Amino acid sequence: MATITAVAQTREIQYTEFDLPNGLHVILHEDHSTPIVAVGVMYHVGSKDEARDRRGFAHFFEHLLFEGSDNIGRGEYSKYVEKAGGVLNANTTGDRTYYYEVLPSNQLDLGLWLESERMMHAKVETKGIETQREVVKEERRQRYENQPYGSILPEVLKRAYTMHPYQWPTIGYMEDLNAANEKDYKNFYKTFYVPNNAVLVLAGDFAPKQAKADLTKYFGPIKKGAAVPRNKVVEPPMKGEVRDVVYDKIQLPAVVEAYRIPALGTPDFYAVDMLNRLLSNGNSSRLVKNVKDAEQKAVYVGSFSLPFEDPGLAIAFAVANMGVSPDSLEASMDKQFARVRDEAVPEAELTKLKVQIETEHAMENSKVAGIANNLANAYTFLGGTAKVNTEVEHYMAVTPADIQRVARKYFVPGNRVVLHYLPENQKK
Repeated sequence: MATITAVAQTREIQYTEFDLPNGLHVILHEDHSTPIVAVGVMYHVGSKDEARDRRGFAHFFEHLLFEGSDNIGRGEYSKYVEKAGGVLNANTTGDRTYYYEVLPSNQLDLGLWLESERMMHAKVETKGIETQREVVKEERRQRYENQPYGSILPEVLKRAYTMHPYQWPTIGYMEDLNAANEKDYKNFYKTFYVPNNAVLVLAGDFAPKQAKADLTKYFGPIKKGAAVPRNKVVEPPMKGEVRDVVYDKIQLPAVVEAYRIPALGTPDFYAVDMLNRLLSNGNSSRLVKNVKDAEQKAVYVGSFSLPFEDPGLAIAFAVANMGVSPDSLEASMDKQFARVRDEAVPEAELTKLKVQIETEHAMENSKVAGIANNLANAYTFLGGTAKVNTEVEHYMAVTPADIQRVARKYFVPGNRVVLHYLPENQKK
């Protein structure tokens, strides 16, 4: 496997890029191996760009902008793509909103038209707003309110950040969406859904000369927006460990540990990300092997990183085994964090991690949709499109000493939030 991925890794993603006069950045990656094409548009707007009384707008727009446009009937976006034999989707984070279609290559024109309609004159009006409010309300219920342990992310964020907008979840709060009027939504659209706040990527089977002509035809007439406001809030360092108890509709207690980590693309980020994987990525990871399997303190151990444009979080959580107290479970988890601070990671363990990362990277870049996303991400967040071909090198350069250093710097009690989740019937 290592040999295959090493070979895959040497295949650089070729691309050309240019700006339209209105500020839209365009990246083209030509690949004629299969007759499909991906059209991706990344807008540099996420939940951190929202007003404090309008939380959830970025995610809401991800839904709203499938409502139609001046030339596309309500609910027709997906029908156009599906009739053409393609797929489409969108997603939002704290930092960006991304829309994409994967289509047969003879339908490239359709993809460009759909995305230009979204950017130029999407339907931002009361009827669609009310429809999508109900959709988001239901999503919120399913993902956060009615899901056991579903409130982990909102509960962690509001304690891990005191000033930065990352303190609220991407889905936001219904009271803000309900309080907003049509004018608020239109202003958000005019502010952030402008060509100078976006990157458009074409990846796949197309003729570059024709594609450039089509891009100019569809996106050239869109007016450049005003300078896009950026969040300038810098979250101060934590003054010490934050601890709390959360009562939830659960049967088994849980422990959540969230550590502040450096921003995506910064030098320390790669070692921190690898450390997080070492602890809880897969059945052979340390938290799973020790806390769950050997000590049998947990029935489930998991973790995820929030690799944000500004400093983010690494969150580890474990659901206690029957009869295991949260204190005992936390002590077991902490033993593994202490171990990476005290002992260098063996080279063999690190090599295995690097092979996993290389494999993931190669798999992402084996599909035009993955390439389109990675090109947009590199341009928007990593300091330039060229970083798409060098990102994995940062992981390969991480040493055991790097991992121990970042463990001592970031994965320490004074830089974390600890939550004990308890069943509601234990509330006094």
